[in-house]
Amino acid sequence: MNRAQAPSWVGSLRDHSSQHPIIASALVASVIFIALLVFEAATGTRQVYSKYAFIGGTAGFVATAVGTFPALFIKEIPQKLSDAMLGFAAGMMLAASAFSLLLPGVEAGTDITGSGFVGGMVVILGMAIGVALMLGLDRFTPHQHMEGGPCGPGHERYNRAWLFVFAIALHNFPEGMAIGVGYAQGDFSVGIPLTTAIALQDIPEGLAVALTLRAAGLSPKTSVLIAIATGILEPIGSLLGVSLAGGYLIAYPIGLGLAGGAMLFVVSHEVIPETHQSGHQTVATIGLMIGFALMMVLDTTLG
Repeated sequence: MNRAQAPSWVGSLRDHSSQHPIIASALVASVIFIALLVFEAATGTRQVYSKYAFIGGTAGFVATAVGTFPALFIKEIPQKLSDAMLGFAAGMMLAASAFSLLLPGVEAGTDITGSGFVGGMVVILGMAIGVALMLGLDRFTPHQHMEGGPCGPGHERYNRAWLFVFAIALHNFPEGMAIGVGYAQGDFSVGIPLTTAIALQDIPEGLAVALTLRAAGLSPKTSVLIAIATGILEPIGSLLGVSLAGGYLIAYPIGLGLAGGAMLFVVSHEVIPETHQSGHQTVATIGLMIGFALMMVLDTTLG
């Protein structure tokens, strides 16, 4: 179907919603829940550490930008190296989810509720909301990953390069939210390791985006500029994250669980499968283990 014959985005969205009613409902419910938490934070009396969150999100944006610069001079890198770098990024995200989001969330939930079981269930609630949000965005946002065909309502209206940009934007949004949630209580022992981990893995990710855009036929300068632009969602996401977890006291462990669940979804649903599609599973797995170990050390050292 060419773009002239493509249905309107609204029509595509309506048809897509009728085909996936459960996911559509979960997405709407998660957005409403997040909006309520953000509203309470905006109208409540608790201090919201937006400045720290924005600085952390900006660090991720800058790291993404730094990673794109080699694409001005090189057009491609070996697929094995690309898979190893993305595996490294996946390992960092996995460890950050576990050590800097979920475990602190359980500890905070236990302190607030006085019960380890209830505290864990609070974090699981947050994880469920995060997964529902990312699953819904993945299903209802037009995008395309490095491998595989386009998906999402209205994808016929965009070329492959822009669909790939939308896919990376979906990656960066939960990373920004995670940084923001990490600073929601002004606790640098959570925020700094998390920011460091996400910024480090943004460097190879930024390079991968820029090189993919170059392979799609864009000029080196345009590829780098668009790849840098995908990182803007990190400071935006950080402001949302600090807001949703900075209101009700119980919102903090929920927010940590939400960010952790969203990041786990991205890693399992998108990053790891992409690194295993070219026959380089071993080197990608080694990269993942190195990234996981590095983040574990960073969390212990900086926390």
